[in-house]
Amino acid sequence: MRKICIVVGSRANYSSIKSVMCAVRAHPDLKLQLVVGASALLDRFGSVVDVIEADGFEPDAKVTMIVEGETPGTMAKSTGLGLLELPTIFGMLKPDIVVSVGDRFETMATAVAAAYMNIPLAHTMGGEISGTIDESIRHAVTKLSHLHFPANKKAGERIVRMGEDPTAVHVVGCPRIDLVAEIARGNGHLESPDWLECEGVGAHITLDKPFLLVSQHPVTTEYGQGEEQIVETLMALHELQMPTIMLWPNADAGSEDISRGMRKFREKYRPEYIRFYKNFPIETYVRLMLSCACAIGNSSAPLREGAFVGVPTVNIGTRQQGRDRAENLTDAGYDRREIIAEINKQLAHGRYPSSHLYGDGGAGARIAKILVDAPLRVQKRLSY
Repeated sequence: MRKICIVVGSRANYSSIKSVMCAVRAHPDLKLQLVVGASALLDRFGSVVDVIEADGFEPDAKVTMIVEGETPGTMAKSTGLGLLELPTIFGMLKPDIVVSVGDRFETMATAVAAAYMNIPLAHTMGGEISGTIDESIRHAVTKLSHLHFPANKKAGERIVRMGEDPTAVHVVGCPRIDLVAEIARGNGHLESPDWLECEGVGAHITLDKPFLLVSQHPVTTEYGQGEEQIVETLMALHELQMPTIMLWPNADAGSEDISRGMRKFREKYRPEYIRFYKNFPIETYVRLMLSCACAIGNSSAPLREGAFVGVPTVNIGTRQQGRDRAENLTDAGYDRREIIAEINKQLAHGRYPSSHLYGDGGAGARIAKILVDAPLRVQKRLSY
């Protein structure tokens, strides 16, 4: 029985790997090991570990590895702190394979630790193009990995062009789509549930009218500009004054700049149409995308999950620059007039056809099946 160690470091990590965790746990030839750390442990980012445990997963280890401050320097230090802690945990758990998710800074610590310890490393969602430091981290992790699970054919081709062994590249789809497909097959739409008032702060919101779903994170390569950028988005929302559900930003460098802009806006305008939330269970966020009139911001979710459900999306700025996209997306710069114009276009258009650009809903099971008997090698060389 192979021991598969999955490291979850953020709310985005969890949504990106939950279906794999379920498939590994259910497979008779695999044993799931779970390490939870970084912002997934912190209350101000929604205590994702509580959601993980509520879903029935028991972490084998928890790793405190966030240096407070949300600056480029603290991101680097947090990566280093993770690299100090994770080898001890891997030494204790002795996994046969470590699974690293995506492109966040804690992912880099996971990859380096496993590679130096001669533990085969599997990487999901590699080979994609995007803005910010994320793309560099993603490709670096690809070069440290031994098994690759890209979301689509284009991403798989990029991995091979990076010199990776084609036999180790398995195009399986994005595990995040698995949850979307499962929810979409049922009744994915939300009524106005009690948690709307129990959680979050701000205005009283119901879901019986068209509403906006907003999530905007810092762009690490534009550090110091986050407050100015979020103000443009908020002022666009202020002119539209539609019911709005808005998430606080993630833990990347510049997070405090965006949070400061949001707090100042709340204090000055006291908007009676926005409610702010730290975090949602993955299933709730998917249902919100299924129900909302338009998704706005720079999260990858409306590009990936949103493509599958056809949610009209306005992508703001450069954070997702170059990422493969379906027709549900339009772009706007950091300008309130441009943002308003694109939102109005998307509201007028309505829902888009479903796209399988990032998968068809079966990624988790495919990954688990491959992990059972994939050849395990730690020696790597360029394949061209």
